[in-house]
Amino acid sequence: MIAPADLAHCRDAIRTGSLSFHAASKLLPARVRDPALALYAFCRLADDAVDDSDDKAPAVLGLRDRLDLVYQGRPRNAAADRAFAAVVEDFEMPRALPDALLEGLAWDACGRRYDTLSDLHGYCARVASAVGAMMCVLMRVRCADALARACDLGLAMQLTNIARDIGEDARAGRLYLPLQWLEAEAMSPADLLGNPVSDPRSRRLTRRLLQEADALYLRSEAGVAALPLGCRPGIYAARHVYAGIGGAVARQGYDSISARARTTGRQKLGWLGLSLLRSGVSAVVPKSAVLHAPPVPEVAFLVEAAARRQARFSRSEALFATLSQLEAKDRAQRPLDRASA
Repeated sequence: MIAPADLAHCRDAIRTGSLSFHAASKLLPARVRDPALALYAFCRLADDAVDDSDDKAPAVLGLRDRLDLVYQGRPRNAAADRAFAAVVEDFEMPRALPDALLEGLAWDACGRRYDTLSDLHGYCARVASAVGAMMCVLMRVRCADALARACDLGLAMQLTNIARDIGEDARAGRLYLPLQWLEAEAMSPADLLGNPVSDPRSRRLTRRLLQEADALYLRSEAGVAALPLGCRPGIYAARHVYAGIGGAVARQGYDSISARARTTGRQKLGWLGLSLLRSGVSAVVPKSAVLHAPPVPEVAFLVEAAARRQARFSRSEALFATLSQLEAKDRAQRPLDRASA
C-alpha cells in the first residue's frame, strides 16, 4: 500500500505539473486514482529531471538506477520512488513498461531525431503509450485488445503534445517532426531550429500531425468499453482533454510557434461532463469491432509485455545500447567539467 504522506506528495506534484491528467484523474475510482497518481508523479518528475538538466545523460542514468532500486524493493528515500515501488509490488508491474519510458528519455538525452512517422511512433510509444499500458495494469486489465487501444491513446496524446509545442521545442533545440515531412515542405531542421517562424509550411505540418492524432483518438475509443465501468469516465476525460488541446491549436490556425495553445477550466469541466455521459452510453451499446484491430506495430512490444504478469528484469538490448552510449558521453564530459571548474 502507498503511504498516505507519499500519496499526498504525488498528488501535489501532479496538481502543479500535469493539469490535464489532474483534471481527468478526478473521474477515476480511488482504487485506480491513487496508484495512478503515484505512477504519473514518478514519470512526471523523471521527465522533468531530464528536461531541466543541462547535462541530460547523468539524469537518465540516475533514473535507471532509481528504477533498479524500485524493482529490487528498496527504493530511494523519496516519496515518488516509495509510492511507485508500492505500485510495482501491488500490481506486478512488468519491468519492460517503465524501461520503455526510460529508453524514450534516453533518446531525448541523445538528441535523437526521427526520419519517418513510424520512427516518431516508436518514440511516442516509449514516452506515452508505455504509460497507457501501465494504466491498464492499474485497472487490472491485461487483455491484449484493450492494451492496444490504450497504446493508441498514448500515441495520440503525445502527438498532440508535440504539435502544441513545436515552437517551444524548436527554441530549446528539440525537433520531433518527421524529417521526411520537413523535406516534403522544402524545409530543413536548421530552418525550424535556427529561427522558428509560423508560416504556411509549419502550419501544414502541425495540421498533419494533429490529423494523425485524431485518427488514433478514434481508434482508442473502442478500448474504453473494455475497461471496468468505473474507470471509463476518467479515460474518456483524458481523451477529450488532450484532443481539446489539439482543437485549441487548430483554432489558432495551426500556429504552434507564435503562441502555446491553452484550454480553459470551463472547457475542462465540459469535457468531464461529456465523459460521464459517454461512459453511461458505453454500458448499453455494443462494443466496436475496432477493439480487435491489431496494435500499431511500434507499440506491439508494450502490449505483449503488459499482457504478461511477470515483474521480472527485462531490459532490452536496444536500451542497453542507448544507456551505454549515454554512459560513454557522461564519462567523456566529466574531465571537461573538471577542467573548466
